[in-house]
Amino acid sequence: MNAPPLLHAFTGHGIELEYMIVDRRTLSILPVADKLLGQEGEVERGRFGWSNELALHLVELKNTRPDPALESLPAGFQAEVQAINRRLEPLGARLMPSAMHPWMNPRAETRLWPHGNALIYQTYDRIFGCKAHGWANLQSMHLNLPFAGDAEFARLHAAIRLVLPVIPALAASSPIAEGGPAGFMDFRMESYRTHQAKVPSTIGRVIPDTVCSRSEYQEKFLAPIYRDIAPFDPDGVLRHEWLNARGAIPRFERNAIEIRVIDVQECPQADLAIAAAVSAVARTIYEARWPPLSAQQTIGTDALADILNACIRDAGQALIGDAGYLQLLGFPGRQCQAGELWRHLVETTPLDGSVQWREPLGVMLEHGPLARRILRAAGPGCPPARLREVYGELCDCLEAGRMFIG
Repeated sequence: MNAPPLLHAFTGHGIELEYMIVDRRTLSILPVADKLLGQEGEVERGRFGWSNELALHLVELKNTRPDPALESLPAGFQAEVQAINRRLEPLGARLMPSAMHPWMNPRAETRLWPHGNALIYQTYDRIFGCKAHGWANLQSMHLNLPFAGDAEFARLHAAIRLVLPVIPALAASSPIAEGGPAGFMDFRMESYRTHQAKVPSTIGRVIPDTVCSRSEYQEKFLAPIYRDIAPFDPDGVLRHEWLNARGAIPRFERNAIEIRVIDVQECPQADLAIAAAVSAVARTIYEARWPPLSAQQTIGTDALADILNACIRDAGQALIGDAGYLQLLGFPGRQCQAGELWRHLVETTPLDGSVQWREPLGVMLEHGPLARRILRAAGPGCPPARLREVYGELCDCLEAGRMFIG
């Protein structure tokens, strides 16, 4: 297999969107992904593709080649969503957005993908136990940004590392689990950050430590991961770079860094607006328009992880009191709420196709991330009948490609 062509930083974007398949009437999960995708688990549709995930009620959409600009992708992804819904309708199913199903019981309802690469999922399940929210009930957007060579890798890794902690403040969409408020705006990430804790080296504190080259990354991260998983996985089924579950991981096989801390939103337009904002902020840091690379790489992982955890809990209302961190992101004050920081970043960072992103980002900044809009709409206690109404409307938003105000 030929290696992919090297792309320089920010000359391409790879997007992966994960959705739940649910019963059209009850909105409970429906494990029929193999009926949609076939046992091979892949459907190629030119510029886009569909593929399976760990559980039978999940499907992933992706652009098959990196796109230089994000502006054309929302319409393409929207068309794919509608095509999938048409195929699901005879099965009594449809797609549901947001990062967690609001009343799924993963201990009772999880069905792992049984075809093709089933051994991988069976091995994960044997070691970690996949009938849990952190495995079977979490839907995200992965944003892949390319790099060419060690110098670009070091700069891109440093830039992404700085923006990672505040992404949930903008993107949180998982405030409800098992029928009620979960206590976190981003319960997907709260569940995710400990889902591989049995082998701590595979996830760390989610925020990666600073590294400057591929060889250093392999020595500092991948070698310990492979060493620590070996007693549980003597056949090496999971001995791949994707076993690393940090919030951003290098995919050296395709010369890109994959960002994993972004909850999927109510429609592709919202997802791609977040991707545009994250990419633009990372690019500004990468180009050292704020402090230089050496300063970017100095901030400690624990400090960044503390900010991430606050944003997982409170999203845009999280208080950031680390003046050094704010200075690295070009914020003029010594403390602020995370939502205030994002407003500053969106207003001061050049966004490609900014007119297109104005509405979705405006909704997020004015009305809060999707998680807060969901809670507001669900009302006190999140009664079951109201939850069904809210998530039915979210399904309609996904089908129509419109924002959810709540």
